[in-house]
Amino acid sequence: MDWTIAEQDQLISEAMEKDEPRLRNFIRRRVADAGEAEDVLQEVFYELLESYRLLKPVEQVSAWLFRVARNRITDLFRKKQPELFSDTVWMSEDGDEQTLEDLLPSADAGPEAAFARGVLLEALEEALEELPAEQRAVFLAHEVAGQSFKELSAETGVSVNTLLSRKRYAVLYLRQRLEGIYEEFVK
Repeated sequence: MDWTIAEQDQLISEAMEKDEPRLRNFIRRRVADAGEAEDVLQEVFYELLESYRLLKPVEQVSAWLFRVARNRITDLFRKKQPELFSDTVWMSEDGDEQTLEDLLPSADAGPEAAFARGVLLEALEEALEELPAEQRAVFLAHEVAGQSFKELSAETGVSVNTLLSRKRYAVLYLRQRLEGIYEEFVK
């Protein structure tokens, strides 16, 4: 069906008017940041406009809009920077946030602190050895060597998403494994 620009504009306006409130709510339930949610909404409507301008009209506009929104939300979460283990924050019993460096005793704080730091670092090393080889390799390459996931992907031929997943599982395991050791020193 050949539509004029005016007819296309009318169809797009009607679709936006009809679906915008539901689509905005759909996106807001999945994206916490209001600015990011608004960006996703605008991207979805832009894609609808582009589709019509490229003479690829959409038959079921509502379903298409929600599918595109879901895809844009997925893209948004994939773009987010992965959490670094060294940036991981733990909550202390009194509700204060602490990083790994805060949890390790200072090497300059005397012999007892140096001993405790050595024990914790040894436990970290042991926990790293317990990880599956693929998770350990990604964790060390990213955290210690500072390689990006894109570089790792190019080097290994493994997708960035798979590398992110491996790193995530490594961080979760290390958190769990080291929490008990840390609590022994806090007592």
